[in-house]
Amino acid sequence: MSGGGARRRRFTGTLLGWAMGCVTLTAAQAAELPRVMLMTTEGPIVIALDTRHAPRSAGDFLQYVQRGLYDQGAGFYRVVRRDNDHGTPPIEVIQGGLLDENDPRALPPVAHESTRQTGLHHLDGTVSLARGAPGTGGGAAFFICVGPQPGLDAGALRNPDGQGFAALGQVVFGMDTVRRIHAGDTDPALGEAYVQGQMLKQPVRLLWAREVK
Repeated sequence: MSGGGARRRRFTGTLLGWAMGCVTLTAAQAAELPRVMLMTTEGPIVIALDTRHAPRSAGDFLQYVQRGLYDQGAGFYRVVRRDNDHGTPPIEVIQGGLLDENDPRALPPVAHESTRQTGLHHLDGTVSLARGAPGTGGGAAFFICVGPQPGLDAGALRNPDGQGFAALGQVVFGMDTVRRIHAGDTDPALGEAYVQGQMLKQPVRLLWAREVK
């Protein structure tokens, strides 16, 4: 995934021996992880951010939430499916973030945290940073996996440099919203080369993003 352009409600749940991207957390550890709700025009998505194993990547995403950078000019704009993917191995994800790739509000990129370092993996609902070269990713552009995507892990072949992508958290509520976005209409004429046919006709707007309990 290349980078590009990105009702408040209580969420509670019991997490016992919860596996976050193949890293098993105790209930106490899981309870300490920050959670954020992304309210989109298609519904809510709640993400648990693994600041324990991916502190740079998850921390950067949290900064975008805390600074209100997703509250305007942000949304989901790209969907990759079997019918429009141009890479190998094929993947299925939705990509979002700041909608303007030149948005001056974008924070500096963070150092790349590979899945080899963090022990996380790209599973169904995993949230990860989009990037070009290693170290160019940040919360300005992120994606959510639809189904397990091992091709995005370190050592896999989706990215020619073999470094994979920086998984930072997991959707714990709202995968129905993710799948609705993933099924959205794309414009075959939008996008260039690698992303052609993957851009949504109408981006799914982010209304706001907040930390939740």
